[in-house]
Amino acid sequence: MARFIFITGGVVSSLGKGLMAASLAALLQARGYRVRIRKFDPYLNVDPGTMSPYQHGEVYVTDDGAETDLDLGHYERFTGVSARQSDNITSGRIYQTIIQKERRGDYLGATVQVIPHVTDAIKEFAKAETDDLDFVLCEIGGTVGDIESLPFIEAIRQLRNELGRELTLSVHVTLVPYIAAAGELKTKPTQHSVRELTSLGIQPDVLLCRCEHPLPENERAKIAAFCNVRKEAVIPALDAKSIYAVPLQYHAEGLDNEVLRAFGLDYSGEPDLSRWEDIIERQSNPEGEVTIGVVGKYVGLADAYKSLNEALVHGGLANRVKVNINWIDAELFAQSEAEIAAALEPMHAILVPGGFGERGSEGKIASVKFARERQVPFFGICLGMQMACIEGARNTAGIADASSTEFGPTEEPVVGIITEWMAEEGLQKREAGGDLGGTMRLGAYDAKLSGNSHVANIYGANDISERHRHRYEVNVHYKDALESGGLVFSGMSPDGELPEIVERPEHPWFIGVQFHPELKSKPFAPHPLFASFVEAAVKQSRLV
Repeated sequence: MARFIFITGGVVSSLGKGLMAASLAALLQARGYRVRIRKFDPYLNVDPGTMSPYQHGEVYVTDDGAETDLDLGHYERFTGVSARQSDNITSGRIYQTIIQKERRGDYLGATVQVIPHVTDAIKEFAKAETDDLDFVLCEIGGTVGDIESLPFIEAIRQLRNELGRELTLSVHVTLVPYIAAAGELKTKPTQHSVRELTSLGIQPDVLLCRCEHPLPENERAKIAAFCNVRKEAVIPALDAKSIYAVPLQYHAEGLDNEVLRAFGLDYSGEPDLSRWEDIIERQSNPEGEVTIGVVGKYVGLADAYKSLNEALVHGGLANRVKVNINWIDAELFAQSEAEIAAALEPMHAILVPGGFGERGSEGKIASVKFARERQVPFFGICLGMQMACIEGARNTAGIADASSTEFGPTEEPVVGIITEWMAEEGLQKREAGGDLGGTMRLGAYDAKLSGNSHVANIYGANDISERHRHRYEVNVHYKDALESGGLVFSGMSPDGELPEIVERPEHPWFIGVQFHPELKSKPFAPHPLFASFVEAAVKQSRLV
């Protein structure tokens, strides 16, 4: 039977519960255990799909089409275990399900309440599809004490009683701040946070203490005494130079040993951490560096492009180089070629990522033109591919008014809203004025690559599967016109109706993809497109 590890956070948000969960899961996996990580989000949105990237950061998409919290990206990148729809739940989805049941009469006239109905739904989610696992790690979003998270805290309190302490463990992540004026670390916030959690019926077994300075033994003992845990279970968590160093750092501090000890499991052996050691060795000893310009819309918040950032890092690992990312706001591009050139000339490669809406689109198109004309490696992802097609239509195919219906009415809809497509469950249909949430082409879809194409050589295959998240598609009726201008459609959906990949064979490296390859990249298995893109940037760096 699966053992459950419940991860909560206190004092302040953004302490790194997601990275902690991913790192602990990686350590357990390195000892041969089967793991899965789940995220409980207390907000009332059904999923983050309709939330602004500035509010929530990146929306991570799973193979089965779920729009989820960005922490699921960390989970996948650290464990290699593909996330599923069932690995992320929100208060909104819980309440939506309960209200639908109430309207159908499923509760047989009972008064529907937070306890037991909401807490029972949370517990069912936590226990679903866990029969083949050794450990299920459940991260509770938000901070202990938030009114939104109370049903989740109550649910895990009940689960601990129902499953027994031999099958459950509580890990609490807190902050031990350093007060510069006093020159010392303060443990009182951690004490108060644990007291708050204890008052809700949960006594933590392990404390992970985020701190900027080493935690002295006397302070560690003090926290243990006041918080009713073993001193060895107070784990210091200092900032790491790289997120991929965190598993090694936590192991050195004894986190996995303490977790296994609490479950009564043998922890005498050492986990196989060789792949993490190799990653850090590559990061610490690069053989060069490149600068890649990312021309996007949400560059003011790094988390908006979290998976993209990590996939570029992975491409650097594959080539043993450091990747410097220059985030460029597409909206700030004046349409002066001199100003665009000044911003992009120092770049060894240019990437235009996904996004929504017209804002910044002309700046992205100008970036594509610069990359095409100057022979600079170019990578367009989702909207970036669409911008590459519009740029090609305008400047190499003679369609001066080419645009996207996403930006308004146009007589030359090179990109248009997709109203129907084939999925495993059958024909999918959408209306232009329909709901925004969950109505895009979401999840993994197959594509067929041209046998003599650049992308087929990169993948080493002609059949691929990649994750999608978009509502608009390149209009296949413009295929001949675009190819006459040198933009080749080298990847299509199996039925030949939906363009998946475009490339310019005469260019050193010019590829646009309708999907999001960054979602499948991992530090120990870099995505082939990112590895090849960074390799092209390395070659470009030697030319300038």
